[in-house]
Amino acid sequence: MTGAPGPFFEQPMFFDTDVSGESPAANSATIISALSAAGGWGNGNKFQIDFSIVTLAADSSTPMMTFTTTDDFYSPDCDDVQMPVPPGGNVEGETGYSCTQDGDCHLLVFDQDAGKLYEMWRANINGSDFQGGCLAVWDTTKTYDATLRGDQCTSADAAGFPMSPMLFTADEVASGSIDHAIRFIMPNDRMQQGYVRPATHGTSTTGGDGLPYYGFQLRLRADYDVSSLPSAGAQVVARALQKYGMYQADGGNIALTAQDDRYSTAKWDGLLDPHDLAALKVEDFDVIDNGPMIPLTGDCNR
Repeated sequence: MTGAPGPFFEQPMFFDTDVSGESPAANSATIISALSAAGGWGNGNKFQIDFSIVTLAADSSTPMMTFTTTDDFYSPDCDDVQMPVPPGGNVEGETGYSCTQDGDCHLLVFDQDAGKLYEMWRANINGSDFQGGCLAVWDTTKTYDATLRGDQCTSADAAGFPMSPMLFTADEVASGSIDHAIRFIMPNDRMQQGYVRPATHGTSTTGGDGLPYYGFQLRLRADYDVSSLPSAGAQVVARALQKYGMYQADGGNIALTAQDDRYSTAKWDGLLDPHDLAALKVEDFDVIDNGPMIPLTGDCNR
């Protein structure tokens, strides 16, 4: 079994954009103040890293499986097609393909030969029995426009994003450079209803006035002293946050998302600890202006 290191998409996407020279949004200070007052990151306001997701590699020899849709599958947002399931792989947070802990159980598979990235939320495979939630199939040879797979459409993430390209890996950190934006999540009471580009979807949120909308982008301030962070790995991540920023992709408490290292050459042990970025507070970030709020209607148009 091997992991798929990316870069996945052949054409540039939003997460490839250097935003280090962008001015903060006009309401950046208001949003940051509101996030701080609402409790910051969640998780006791601790900026923590989750290492539980992996993107598996597939090719033309990988078995294809048909899944039975569950209540976590939405039409027409999601794709009801066969997907490759590499032998010996696993879903998020599990040692195998069975979703035993009732987690998100994302199943991410990249078939470079076919030019397809398969991302499923709430996968559960026991033998030949494959139960699946929302599957988003991305054509990695395609140039996507601002509406990605379709406006008002979700994906394996509530914001409608592809997940895999924004998950940083141990190999990237060991190389000294992460050349893309990073996925992050926040509690849904930290966002107002609606979303901003590049998101195509949101979810039920309960945040009040002044808080951001789904899919918003944060960038670590240029004047933040990256050298103050406790490890070289943390400094690599922080420099990526200054150059590319991070996009809010879903609801949750463990803010930043990295890939599991079980299939990578480099390992997280000794490279980056889940708490090495704990010094970063929302006040250390600016909000990037990605356009006006789009009301959430749930009327997916593909």
